[in-house]
Amino acid sequence: MKVFELNLKVFLLKNISIEDSQEKIAEFIDLALGKSEEFLSFHNENEFKNYCFNSFYPLEEDGIYKADKVYTINLRTIDKELANYFNANLANEHNNYIKGLICEIRILPKKPIEKLYSITPLIIKTDKGYWKNSLSIDEFERRIKENLIKKYNQYNNVKISEDFELYTTILMKNRKPIATTYKGRRILGDKLSIVISSDEIAQELAYMALGTGVGEMNPRGLGFVNYRWL
Repeated sequence: MKVFELNLKVFLLKNISIEDSQEKIAEFIDLALGKSEEFLSFHNENEFKNYCFNSFYPLEEDGIYKADKVYTINLRTIDKELANYFNANLANEHNNYIKGLICEIRILPKKPIEKLYSITPLIIKTDKGYWKNSLSIDEFERRIKENLIKKYNQYNNVKISEDFELYTTILMKNRKPIATTYKGRRILGDKLSIVISSDEIAQELAYMALGTGVGEMNPRGLGFVNYRWL
């Protein structure tokens, strides 16, 4: 397994708020996917998409990304074909808010990972919305682990044992839920710091998570994590 990282520079045509940024970037990416029958079908399938992305960089202190400025988006995936498609097409894409400029691609090195930490909010959905309305901490942490295992099993067409230690510590970095806009609704999530265990499969899942994201709604720009090597 390899994690491909695309560094995409974009020019904003209109102001975008931080709360709306992930949805606007997702719409931009969806536009590119929709121009290929193969990738439009992929986009519409109800399965893990195995890509994720962060928000615009640099950050804006007032919470508004500015029109007529250039920002960077990092997009990652474990799907080589998808990575090559994005690399060939995103720099040429544009809509009413975002114009692609330059895209570069690299493979993230595979080294022992000490920690994963959230860049965009991590989402675990429940029937009652935000997870704290219906899940215990233990159930929340179990859902995170199960989600990663399901992604790994689907991608590799295997069924691994779930009896292993994924992490030694999970810390929540926010005092109150972080809101992101999605289809006119506010989705609440959290930013976590996860210390990964030395277990071999835990390390494999942590590396995969750099390309797939952690938790749910990763193709909407949620659950994007960065890393600290050992």
